[in-house]
Amino acid sequence: MDSRLFEAAQTGDVGALFDLLKEHPLMLHAVALTSGETPLHVASLAGHVDFVKEVIRLKPEFAKKLNQDGFSPMHLASANGYLEIVRELAKIDASHCRFQGRNRKTPLHLAVINGRIEVIHELLSSCPESVEDLTFGGQTALHIAVINNHFEAFKVVAVGLKRLNKVDQLNRRDDQGNTVLHLAASTKQGEASMKHPITSVVELILGEDTINKAIEINAVNGSSLTALDIVQSFPREVSDCWKIEKLLLSAGAKKATDIQSPASSAAVSCSELPSNHTRTSEPSQFTLDRLCESFRFQRGRDSPSQVRSDLLIITVLIATATFQAGMSPPGGFWQDNNLPVSSNDTNSTTATKPHVAGTSILGTKNVVQYGLILFFNSTGFYMSLFILNLLTWGFPLRLELQICLLGMSVTYYNAMIQQSPPTLTTIFYVYAGALPLSLPFLFFAVRKIHAKWRSASALLPCRSSSTSTMLPLLSFVANGTRQLYSKWRNRHSRTTGRADNV
Repeated sequence: MDSRLFEAAQTGDVGALFDLLKEHPLMLHAVALTSGETPLHVASLAGHVDFVKEVIRLKPEFAKKLNQDGFSPMHLASANGYLEIVRELAKIDASHCRFQGRNRKTPLHLAVINGRIEVIHELLSSCPESVEDLTFGGQTALHIAVINNHFEAFKVVAVGLKRLNKVDQLNRRDDQGNTVLHLAASTKQGEASMKHPITSVVELILGEDTINKAIEINAVNGSSLTALDIVQSFPREVSDCWKIEKLLLSAGAKKATDIQSPASSAAVSCSELPSNHTRTSEPSQFTLDRLCESFRFQRGRDSPSQVRSDLLIITVLIATATFQAGMSPPGGFWQDNNLPVSSNDTNSTTATKPHVAGTSILGTKNVVQYGLILFFNSTGFYMSLFILNLLTWGFPLRLELQICLLGMSVTYYNAMIQQSPPTLTTIFYVYAGALPLSLPFLFFAVRKIHAKWRSASALLPCRSSSTSTMLPLLSFVANGTRQLYSKWRNRHSRTTGRADNV
């Protein structure tokens, strides 16, 4: 775009626009061919109504163009709250209100994000269908209003839905399966507006008769949680949580475990269960499942870079703890030498086992216990180094970092050789040398076995997903315990029989 035309649009100088067009009559046509951003974009962003009217009269097709950021003039005017410009653009074609820009956001979405109440009224009046448009994440204008804590914007859209007989939009779910009620329940109260806390959104949803009748208060999201589940997962000290919980309970809200869905009733039929089988609720287990679900990594919600940073912190802590445990074994080290003595030396004492200064006291007195500590501690240490190597892949100064990890590994290796008793030295030589090389294959084998285990447990009926994951392990433990008890019982009965015969 010509710099003079850009300056005229930015300042709203209509006279300068006419002077440029007298000098270059095809200037606006050239802009349409060579640039994504037009004078209409610039004037709409700056809020110059008269300049916008002239450009629309001369080149109405500019209203359909998207700039390099993916926004039309209607997007820019709506986001900045320029009501008159929005009206002028809507006069050309009401469908301009439904233009999808970056991330599939429409002018209504941007108006809601920025809390432009008058613009929201105008957009809903000019194009009522725009209330049904979804963003890239499957969110409606109502979702966006709740996320951005704009109660007035939410109220305007909700009343518009009621007027348009489209209150079913309140039950629309985003890509995570959340309705507006889920989002209102999960919004951190400290982030909500002090003038209109998020409690007001819940009160509007549950207090309005028409809206309350249409809302699915016990809808379950993609994490198998209802709005009541989400509210109860917050600490009781969080402001307004108890108010929202009270509102939900008074409206008949339930937890997901208290809802008998068609899927669960089909999977678990009382007629198929034994007569002596009783089902008991497991509120503690569900609470644990809900807690785990809250912290589980979700694509699109959690940043991979943040997750990697968290994993780096955890792995460094594990490496530090295992390295320190190896350098300071339980019981400490021998401070003197006590070598084996000859048989003809009758003056020496054999109160303590032979040892060398610097070796582990526990390793000399109890080789098995020390060997278990050495094995599992070394496994944790070498695996933490392996994970650190994976997480820092592609980092700057990676060669220097690998030298540091190698130095730690060699230091730990030699220290363990030095402090271990002779009976374990050879075993540790082999183990510590083979473990770092076998870790990739070990990870692959463990993941493959775990995948088969989960797929097998998923086929078992009448269990929740979290409980079914533990079934093979619980079954193994139960069978083993049963067999041990049977052997003990048989042996005890034989012993008792012999005693009676005597």
